[in-house]
Amino acid sequence: MLDDLLIRPLEPWDTDEAAGVWWAARHAEGSQLPPAIHTEANVRAWFGNVLLPDGQSWVAVDDDRIVAVLTLDGDDLDQLYVDPSVAGQGIGSTLVDLAKDLRPGGLALWTFQTNTRAQAFYSRHGFTEVRRTDGSANEEHAPDVRMVWGAHPERLESTV
Repeated sequence: MLDDLLIRPLEPWDTDEAAGVWWAARHAEGSQLPPAIHTEANVRAWFGNVLLPDGQSWVAVDDDRIVAVLTLDGDDLDQLYVDPSVAGQGIGSTLVDLAKDLRPGGLALWTFQTNTRAQAFYSRHGFTEVRRTDGSANEEHAPDVRMVWGAHPERLESTV
């Protein structure tokens, strides 16, 4: 992991840089994610107008540079993206641990069926698959997987 990693809440001055991390991770070479359906400008606006006011987003900062972003939406781990240049250094694991600490009653998440690396990552962190869908309920209309941690699966599984 990076030496001086700082995890802190998303601040107004962070939104463009955090959105840039999201964008870079979604479009990295070898990404298993479907292409974003919104423009980069729309993603930046979403970070500033939706994620920031919601107050449930955190950033990982190293050397004054945002290297990862985490968003919780209730008991859902809604967003977890790490800058591709620092992937594999434990930053995502640190953020999952934070999410677990913040939601000790359990977490759920969606990941795309094509994103087998994310499924393996979350499985290593104790998440279990509870269902698969055809993707008709997500923006990308891409088949997805529901995974849960630490709660009775039926409590978190039913959330769409």
